[in-house]
Amino acid sequence: MNKLFVFLLFSFLCLKIFADEGLWVPMLLQGHTIEEMKKKGFKLSAEDIYSVNQACLKDAVMLFGKGCTASFVSEKGLILTNHHCGYSYIQRNSTLEHNYLADGFWATDFKSELACSGLSVSILVRMDDVTEEVLKNVTPNMSETQRSILIQKNISTVKNKFSSDSQYAVDIEPFYYGNQYFIFIYEVFRDVRLVGTPPSSIGKFGGDTDNWMWPRHTGDFSVFRVYANNKNEPADYSTDNVPYKPKKHLTISTQPLKEGDFTMVLGFPGSTEEYIPSYAVDLIQNIEDPNRVLLRGLRLDVLKTAMDTNRYIRLQYAAKQASIANSWKKWLGEINGLKQLHTIERKQAFETNFTDWAYQEDLRSFTYGKTISEYKKYYEQLKPLSLVQIYFFEGTMSIEMVAFAANVQKVIQSENEQSLKENLTALEQKVENFSKNTNLIIDKNIFAKIMNEYVKNVDKRYIPRTMLLLKKKFKNNWEAAADYVYTHSVLADKKKINSLHSLSAKKVKKVFQKDWFYRLWNETRTFYYSNILPVKTVLQTKIDSLNRVYINGQRELLSDIDFYPDANLTLRISYGNIASYKPKDGLEYRWFTTLDGVMEKEDTTIYDYIVPDQLKELWLNKNYGLYAQNDTMHVCFIANNQTTGGNSGSPVINANGELIGLNFDRTWESTMSDLHYDPQRCRNIVLDIRYMLFIMDKYAEDERLIKEMKIVK
Repeated sequence: MNKLFVFLLFSFLCLKIFADEGLWVPMLLQGHTIEEMKKKGFKLSAEDIYSVNQACLKDAVMLFGKGCTASFVSEKGLILTNHHCGYSYIQRNSTLEHNYLADGFWATDFKSELACSGLSVSILVRMDDVTEEVLKNVTPNMSETQRSILIQKNISTVKNKFSSDSQYAVDIEPFYYGNQYFIFIYEVFRDVRLVGTPPSSIGKFGGDTDNWMWPRHTGDFSVFRVYANNKNEPADYSTDNVPYKPKKHLTISTQPLKEGDFTMVLGFPGSTEEYIPSYAVDLIQNIEDPNRVLLRGLRLDVLKTAMDTNRYIRLQYAAKQASIANSWKKWLGEINGLKQLHTIERKQAFETNFTDWAYQEDLRSFTYGKTISEYKKYYEQLKPLSLVQIYFFEGTMSIEMVAFAANVQKVIQSENEQSLKENLTALEQKVENFSKNTNLIIDKNIFAKIMNEYVKNVDKRYIPRTMLLLKKKFKNNWEAAADYVYTHSVLADKKKINSLHSLSAKKVKKVFQKDWFYRLWNETRTFYYSNILPVKTVLQTKIDSLNRVYINGQRELLSDIDFYPDANLTLRISYGNIASYKPKDGLEYRWFTTLDGVMEKEDTTIYDYIVPDQLKELWLNKNYGLYAQNDTMHVCFIANNQTTGGNSGSPVINANGELIGLNFDRTWESTMSDLHYDPQRCRNIVLDIRYMLFIMDKYAEDERLIKEMKIVK
């Protein structure tokens, strides 16, 4: 089978569709990639995106916190990101008297901008290929342990060369599973302040129900400002600091948009696995994701029943429910997407031909011939261990009382009477705080459901002794077992803990060691970290080694194709076009949504669909200012840019390098794109920048911000 035929087969299988796909390294755009971008309408050069000699687009973009993206939009350090990226900092600055989540916030001047303790932004200064230095003296016959030790030593040496200036932070990241290494040098600014945010009724409109969905009507933005010392350098928070002057800030375009317009996303995508073998996808699709969905679904069912009947519980569990549901919904979509795209079958077909190609030459046969069969062997061993891991983290440790039992360890490990009394008092306070945020009836119901699934689906040799004891004691009646455990536990009652102060240290420790929750926590944790994780780590190390070989083989086989590296929270670009789509037969989505749709979704009985009166008034009067298109206020749009976690808040840029939107989500049909990206099916969801300006200008009446930004009308 010749190389051309393999390539054609590979293309027809649609395992990888290279047009409209990719998370490309900005430094490496010269050549094929930039030419493809220009064919789609891009009017700038590669130097305009990444350069160390002149101000460029990469200087206008930053890593926001530890997992989002933001961009400069003024010469005074003003930055834009998503509302959900700034959510925790908005929350921390909120009080009952000044509830910025509910009411929004708009600083009237620099002095009224709010400090955000712990928030930093990282701006990329430059990146370089340091593969030769990192892999110095690394040989093919080394064990993985030897290789890893030497690489870490080399990385430390390289870092030390660049770390002499304390102004910069230095990271070295592997690409292509450790075949290539790049160094990233950042300026990290530690004084970042909240400037403005719409209320959650705009910034989080649709809530969890609309999460991962299209059509979307969410004004998902918040505004911050980066501050520096008088030398324009990073500094800790100080009232003496001044707004940072960036090398580059984005111009905002309010020009009409249309389907087919060029779009580019510039940001810090977190993690993708586009090049893994079929066995890895099979593990995710048929074991990991379904069991995660099952276990989280059980918790969500219990929460829904309780939250639907009690308003206090709805408020108490709102954040927890949203957190549980976010990944649950994503995993459901991922399973469906992988199945509908036949990802496993497509990868299997390619792997067959990859092996045939490898055996055509002796050297290739030696290097790649056994790759696929080795994958099969290791993943078969990994499957039962991964299942146990899922039931450990998503099962046992998802029960709040079991997870809370970790706090007992400090009491049990107390060295003397005095330290035990102190630790016991501290535990009482933790119990009091815990009880404010936890409903034990809900937790008990979750306990019963999780335990039932654990003993039903996990091999007996992986089930902790106390779990088996409870199963036998209550004849697999987990409701009865839950009643007993929650009634007799010391941990569930501050008064019971207080009564222990009169006992000796030895007796106190004995009481806690017998506590059902502590026993479940301790046995499950000990078993996992002693018997599961070490074996799983060895297998994963072998798989990682195969990944490094396999990606090389793919690149060698398809040498005429540009392979982009998987995302790893480093700066990347993806490009494409505004595009409507048909996710399934009989269903077609247009590429934009409008303020009309916000009003159609309004439901005063559901918190996530409450619409502010002022917004309704603006809509009724069509008071859209300069931001409407054909007398209609656009809210969001979709495009076929490849994105993933970390791209939240990323600027979406037009052909001229101007800001037209903020990326904030993917459609539900796109959730498998971390494993298999299909531009015909996948869409990223973008806040239309004109809607943001409309909210600032007409809703918040914040002329200060409007005047500060450079806006092309």
